[in-house]
Amino acid sequence: MEDSFFTSKKAAEITGSTLRQLQYWREKEVVVPTINSSGTGRSVYYSVQDLLKLAVIQYCLKAGLNFDLAATTIKQAESDKLLTPTKYEFDIKQNLNMRYMFSLSEETGKLELGEYDVKKAQSSVETGKPVIPVCLDDIYQQLAEKID
Repeated sequence: MEDSFFTSKKAAEITGSTLRQLQYWREKEVVVPTINSSGTGRSVYYSVQDLLKLAVIQYCLKAGLNFDLAATTIKQAESDKLLTPTKYEFDIKQNLNMRYMFSLSEETGKLELGEYDVKKAQSSVETGKPVIPVCLDDIYQQLAEKID
């Protein structure tokens, strides 16, 4: 599966994105297809890792986050090496406990992605602050089921 590549049409179908969203995200260099990233008159192809990024962006948008925060999330997750699927990680029987959450940062006043912390989440909710869980295990599993 790691060596599989998907057309824009198939990538959109698998991740629930539109072709226009894929084009926009490519233009903004948030998710750049692995093969022929320019996309000028030729087909582009997305890798499994690219699909994972697309799925995470879709998750963020469906959770109500704006594009900028979704894009920042992808960049942070990439720098933290959270979006590096392997065959092991795509085994849907595995429970990798890859759970994170967006919470309001006291310092910046912005939503930030961090490891899931039950006490912090509970405290935030009790004080009326937003918490958005992000379970990469679930995103990986849904993606694996659609690819297979």
